[in-house]
This record gives sequence, C-alpha cells and structure tokens, in this order.
Amino acid sequence: MFVSRFGIRTLIAFAHDFVAVAVAWWLAYLLRFNFDIPAATLELLSIILPWIVLVQTSFFLWMGLYRGLWRYASLPDVKRIFVAVVTGTVTVLLMLWLLGLLADIPGSVILLAPLLLLLIMGGSRLLYRTWKERRLYNLESYETRLVLIIGAGNTAMNLVKELARSREWHVVGMLDDNPKKLGTRLHGVRVLGVIDELPHWVQKLNVGHVIIAIPSVPHRIHRHTLEMCSEIGVKAMTVPSYADLISGKTTVSKIREVELDDLLGRAPVVLDNDGLHSLLTGKVVLVTGAGGSIGSELCRQLIAFDPDRIVFLELNEFALYSIQEELLPHFPGIEMSFVIGDIKDYARMTQIFTQFRPSVVFHAAAYKHVPLMEHENACQALLNNVLGTYVLAQVAINFEVGKFVLISTDKAVNPVSVMGASKRLAEMVCQALQQSIAKHIKPDQSTQSHSTCFVMVRFGNVLGSTGSVIPKFREQIAKGGPITITHPEITRYFMSIPEAAQLVLQAGLMGGTKGGGEIFVLDMGDPVKIVDLANDLIHLSGLSEGDIRIVFSGLRPGEKLHEELLSASENTFPTPHEKLRIAQARQVDEHWLSDLMMWLGKVTVLNDQEVRDQLAKWVPEYTNKESEH
Repeated sequence: MFVSRFGIRTLIAFAHDFVAVAVAWWLAYLLRFNFDIPAATLELLSIILPWIVLVQTSFFLWMGLYRGLWRYASLPDVKRIFVAVVTGTVTVLLMLWLLGLLADIPGSVILLAPLLLLLIMGGSRLLYRTWKERRLYNLESYETRLVLIIGAGNTAMNLVKELARSREWHVVGMLDDNPKKLGTRLHGVRVLGVIDELPHWVQKLNVGHVIIAIPSVPHRIHRHTLEMCSEIGVKAMTVPSYADLISGKTTVSKIREVELDDLLGRAPVVLDNDGLHSLLTGKVVLVTGAGGSIGSELCRQLIAFDPDRIVFLELNEFALYSIQEELLPHFPGIEMSFVIGDIKDYARMTQIFTQFRPSVVFHAAAYKHVPLMEHENACQALLNNVLGTYVLAQVAINFEVGKFVLISTDKAVNPVSVMGASKRLAEMVCQALQQSIAKHIKPDQSTQSHSTCFVMVRFGNVLGSTGSVIPKFREQIAKGGPITITHPEITRYFMSIPEAAQLVLQAGLMGGTKGGGEIFVLDMGDPVKIVDLANDLIHLSGLSEGDIRIVFSGLRPGEKLHEELLSASENTFPTPHEKLRIAQARQVDEHWLSDLMMWLGKVTVLNDQEVRDQLAKWVPEYTNKESEH
C-alpha cells in the first residue's frame, strides 16, 4: 500500500536522498580527518548519524522535494533542495546542542556536510535529467536540418535557445538588418549578415530551411524572404504571431510554415474586450450557419467572452456534427446546444427561441456561392437569403432579442449576381424592420432596451473559407496544375477568417449608437489581384511559376472583375474603431417591406429569369448581366 500510494519512483528518490545524507556526513568526517577517523569520533558518529538522517529527510518530505520528476529538474528544484538542506541542518545542530553533543562536532564538518549534501542531491538530479534527455533524443531518428534564422531580436534569441535542445534542427547563423548586431554572437550563434544576403549564406552553408523569427515583421519582409527562398529552393518557415506568443497560447519553438495571411499585411484587430464582455458574458448567444466558415469561427471567438450558452443553429447535419466534435470536448465549462433547423421554418425558429431565449443573434446562414446560385438555384438563394432572414428577424423581434447581427457581403454593392442582390435585399429587410421598430417606440420611452437592434456587417472574401479560391488553388497545385483563374486582372478584397469574425463581434457591439439599422463596412485594405494570390500560393508550396501553369477561363456568371464595398450613392462616416465605417445606404420603409413579404409569401417556385426580373424591381442597384447577353 505504501508503494502504491507514493509510487516506486518517489520511493527510489527518497531512498537516494536518505543514503545521500549519510554519505555526506561520512565524507565530511573523512575529509576532516584525512580519511583516518579516530575511534572515539567514529563511535559518536555511529550514534548520531541515524538521528541526523531522520531529521534531515523529514525536512525533505515536508518541503515537497518528491512532487516533481527528476527528468524535469530545474533551478526551482535546486532552490527547494537548498532550503530543505539548510533548514534541516540548522535543526540537526539545534538537536545536537540540546543533547550537549554539538561541542564534539568539528566546525569543518558542520560546514562540509551540508555542502556535500547539496552537491550530491542537486548534481545527481541534473545528471539524471541530462542522461534522460540525451537518451530520448537518441531514440528519435531525427535527421539534423541546418537552418538560418531571420532576425536577431528577443524572439530569435529564445528560438535559438529552444532549438539548441533539439536534435532535429541546427542553427548555423542569423541574419538581421541592424548594423549594430552584425558579427555578434547570440547564445553562441553568429549574426552573419543582412537579410538580403540570404541566398549567399544558404549556398555557402548548404542550408535547407529558413525561419523568420520576427513576429511583428512587416508583410513585405515575409514576401521578400519567401521570394528569395523560392528562387534558391529552400523552405521558409516562421514563428507564431506576436499575439499568440504574449497570450501564452504557444511558444517560439512551435515553428510553422509561412501562410498566406503572413503575406497580406493585415494588422491585428484591437477589440473592445470590456464592451464585448458586457454584451456577451452571461448571455445566451445564437449563431446561424454555425457550421460554416464564418459561423464556426464566430463561435470559437465567442467562447473567450464566457457566454451563458452558445446555440449552434445549422441546416447541414455534417457541418453541425463537425463543429460539435471540435468544440464540445475542449470547453466543458461553456454550455453549448447544437440544433438543426431551417431559418425559413417559422415554427422551428419559434420553438428554438422559446427554449433558449437568446439575447444576441449572429446571422451567418446564407447561400453564398455566386455561380452556383446564378443558374438552377436562383429561387433558393432568394428564399433562403431573404425570406429566411425575415423569418429569423421577425422571431427575434417577438422574443425581444437585444442585438441581431446580419453578416452581409461586398457582393451586395451594385450587385450583378443573384447572390449579391439577395444579400442586399436581406440588408434592406433588416433596415425596414428597424424603421418599423423605431416608428412604434412610444414618445415617453427613453431607451430601446426591450426592442431589437439590427446591425449589418459587410465585408469581402475571407481566406480559406468554404468554396473560396484558396482551397481550390491548393488542390490544383497539389495535382501539379494548372491553376484556373477567370481573368488576368480580376481583384478581390481579402481578410482572414479570425479577423472577419472579430470585426463582426466589434460591429455587433457598436451597432445601435445611431439608432440601429447601421451597415458597417469593414476596412478590407487594398484589393488583391487573384493572379498574385495564386503566385504566392505557388511560392508557399516551394515551387515557382515555371512549375505550375496558370490558365485563364473567363468571367463566370454573376462575377465582377472588381468588387466594391460601397455603391456610388453611398457614403460612409467613421466610427471609434479604425477598421469599421458606417455606410449611409438607401433606406426603405415598412410599407415597402409589407409589399415585399406579400410577394415572397406567394413564391413557391420561380425560374431563374423570373427571379432576376423580380430582383431588378426590388433592388434598383441590381444589374442583370444575364439579360445583357
């Protein structure tokens, strides 16, 4: 029972220290008397030594020396041993003084014994750790890879220290543009030259990998380094982002391949965390389209704000199952409900809202694939994106939901596609509902605390979202090409999925300051040529343009050459957040909404042309490209 309670390793460690105390005092006497201990002194030692060992080891147990493993012994463990040895020694001397035996103990023994005990206990632990690590490394069949590090700052120095313990990597040098660091050695690694000398040092040192160890590096350095690496045939990698490092989510040793996000130069989003906590903490939050790219990322971001419950609403069974498998086991402290339902089903939506009573709704469910919705599916795009939004919004009003956030798209601006026009119509539905709410607020009501505030968020493409060009390009590259692009001059706005989700949350918080019904436009930066995007992905794959061919196939139905975030009739005004502006879009009223719903309520099946004709009536900005052919 004793063994099972404490563990065999703990007992071995305790036995080692038990013997170490006896050996330390024995050696101290041997050294004092030049290895010839007098008989009387030896007799006294044999009497007091058991008591010394008993007292000293009792302090070892009391100080918790056996809670850790020797293979992880470190400086804090040595400090704990020091305190235990010193405290135990003082107690031993006090005991000998009370017994009247202290005068018989040589002063040199009193000094030597604890020093020898520290050396034996600390040294054996560190030797064991060294042996264990070497043994583990030898068991791994790693082939050491030579690597150059870009950067010579704190992150690079920490990376050098961590990689020094690895048998997989061997750092042969560092490159940095700071002239004061050239020629210096950091943890034994020399700063060889500037970043532009990378090809020279790669060839000279026969390096196969380059690690960019500057978390806050401008995207131009990422891009420049990647281009050099592609030209000379070496693999470029990078460290985690600065935000992940300071949050403690990861360490610099968790190096990864350079991603497309690193090349876009998007600055990190600064969130109003206090405000978002007041909006979300302790509240029930419902997300539609929770299995999609944006919906699932919204749910991941919501977890950080400790809501009372997240309701995942999704029509696609597999998508809902996937997000459930991802999140449910890892966040047991967050209540989650996974429900299947069609947002057009008024009875099902009412049932869900009755059961969960959400305070905030993020509406991400939509049919979004432009060419797919243009032919054969136009009526479904209209019903899902417009009627579904109306049904969900009306139920939200009935249950006095505080915030209703509609996720829209830049394709709703001067739309030329059914999908874009249907999303603009969904925006207009929410605007009309907001006007209807405002009209029925009583004059003596000072707040709208019991009415729903509608917020719309309009942004462009997100990197890696379902159905986007990035996964398609990756698949084409993996097959050896060619990459198919519709037009050599086509451009799109891009942001990462986490950035888009964070800005949706921020817009949801800020909505309502102008009375509700605002359309927030995200700062998408500069548009990116799809050709450049394809070339970046080719480089990231370790290939060059000569390896993968690019073929231009022509614009698809409903596709623009250049997307817009605002129409010619829209202006914006700033918000307190630098990445969010509010669009002053054309307004509609509740009479318009009543007419629209009267028509939509009669719609069962329409052919594609009938849908386009009706969209042209309800959305004046819509240009029916199909009718021009």
